[in-house]
Amino acid sequence: MAKTVFIIHTNRLAGEDLMRLFADMAPAVTVRNIIDDSMLPEVLANGGVTQGVLQRYCTYAAQAEMAGADLIFNQCSSVGEAADIARGMVTVPLVKIDERMAEVACNTGSRIAVVATASSTMGPTVRLIKSAAVRLGKEVTITEVLCADAFQRVIAGDKKGHNEIVLAAIHKLFDSVDVIVCAQGSMLALQPELGETPVPVLMSPPIGIRHAVDVLATLE
Repeated sequence: MAKTVFIIHTNRLAGEDLMRLFADMAPAVTVRNIIDDSMLPEVLANGGVTQGVLQRYCTYAAQAEMAGADLIFNQCSSVGEAADIARGMVTVPLVKIDERMAEVACNTGSRIAVVATASSTMGPTVRLIKSAAVRLGKEVTITEVLCADAFQRVIAGDKKGHNEIVLAAIHKLFDSVDVIVCAQGSMLALQPELGETPVPVLMSPPIGIRHAVDVLATLE
């Protein structure tokens, strides 16, 4: 029987990429979308998830379950910790876009760089990696690189400027780390320009959706 996935989004930036990846990896899956583009600005303005964002997120997760979701997919790392709480309030699996990426990073090397464009994403991503390292029994050191100018560029529609800033930051890290984590799903836009790299550069959309598809397979 065909499965249904509901994606909870905080913006429209990654929507087309996620729909395409689900279509490629699990063409029989029906994908529905819940979009609240007020959540990310509220998180950014307050330096983290607010009570209001948490309440709205948990409501969306409950609504997705009531609407027939077999799995809920969290698109935005900035609200990942709200997703952790919502996970305990629904009976269907809730998969975060970046949780398997964190495990892959910890299993790849001990020197991990996290590149983010939104300040609201850096803290949750670093904490997620540290949590994964503890769970996996790994010792890691994390280098944080925030490209705030790139976030402003992509919000303004300047994808070229965004890519140039983030690519330059990534290239500077190659000699000093074992693996680079791209904290924003929107960084998938870098892939065509990135080419071959001396260390792995991890992007959450393909890894996260493969995780979701694997979880869906266990529900058969």
